Amino acid sequence: MTESTAGLTIVIGSYLEADLVARIAAAPPVAHVAYEPNLLPVPRYRCDHNGRPRDLSEGELARWRSIAAAGDVFFDFDWLDPAGMADLAKHGRLRWVQATSAGIGGFMQRTGLDRSGLTATTAGGIHAVPLAEFAVMGALHFVKGVPDLRRRQQARHWERYTTRQLAGQRALVVGLGGVGRRVVASFAALGLEVWGLGRDGRSYEVDGLAKVIARQDLDAVLPSVDVVVLACPLTEETEGLMGRRQLGLLPPDAVLVNIARGQIVDEQALIDQLRAGALGGACLDVFATEPLTADSPLWEMDTVIVSPHSASTVATENEALTDLFIDNLERFADNRLLRNRYEPADGY
Repeated sequence: MTESTAGLTIVIGSYLEADLVARIAAAPPVAHVAYEPNLLPVPRYRCDHNGRPRDLSEGELARWRSIAAAGDVFFDFDWLDPAGMADLAKHGRLRWVQATSAGIGGFMQRTGLDRSGLTATTAGGIHAVPLAEFAVMGALHFVKGVPDLRRRQQARHWERYTTRQLAGQRALVVGLGGVGRRVVASFAALGLEVWGLGRDGRSYEVDGLAKVIARQDLDAVLPSVDVVVLACPLTEETEGLMGRRQLGLLPPDAVLVNIARGQIVDEQALIDQLRAGALGGACLDVFATEPLTADSPLWEMDTVIVSPHSASTVATENEALTDLFIDNLERFADNRLLRNRYEPADGY
């Protein structure tokens, strides 16, 4: 521990269970934890890190600003004025913020924090298991014909039929970070041949991955892919990656799973392909506009699973985030490399 990291003040910026707050307070570099849940947004569900804003008085808002200004480290961003954290870093004590989300690139750019010099770390890897489970669920849902089974059940119609098998099919996982690697492992364990698309110019050694393709080869391989899982960050290179042409190249029984960001897919083109029966199904946790508008055709399609950007949120998320934060606190105190450090040049 360096002299400058002894006695850190930690500000917790979103709701956290009392036992987890106590664990953070007991970490060696911590002198004080500022946690006042009555000043934080009200969680709408377990492990909600956004929440419903409170109707706070001017005095309460002033108190929160005072708490924020005294923090050396934030667990989650300042809910009241995230862009103002740039000034806290430049003129105040703030040195590092631990995010509770893996995909913070767009947020950092919108708030200008990507240009502030503030050190930020993401929750990369925390959500890998639930997102991989969601991807497997989506693929199985359509390959095993669950929509048709539901229709038969509702009609009380008993008739034997033939289904497809997921094992032996080919999956393409776009994005080979922590989430993508877990998706690869999950699909490979089910007997699929798994291909991957990462960032050009990088090498990938991923267990269960049969082949890595380059961005320029995407169009050429799509006609031979049965399942596409989007697990990549939103960057200039990935925005619109699955456009009308790419969706049109997929086989008519193919399944698209998006656990990345909505802007990676041409949503209208996806709707058109599904309406035409040119895709087997789409399992979507993210959308171009969120919340998904009430008039979106996606709501009523049997060939679509709509998830309200919640596939990553499980009941044990806060425990895992606390483990990551405490590990990074120890690294911070020892002046070691932080896990999941956000790199503005990469956008994630």
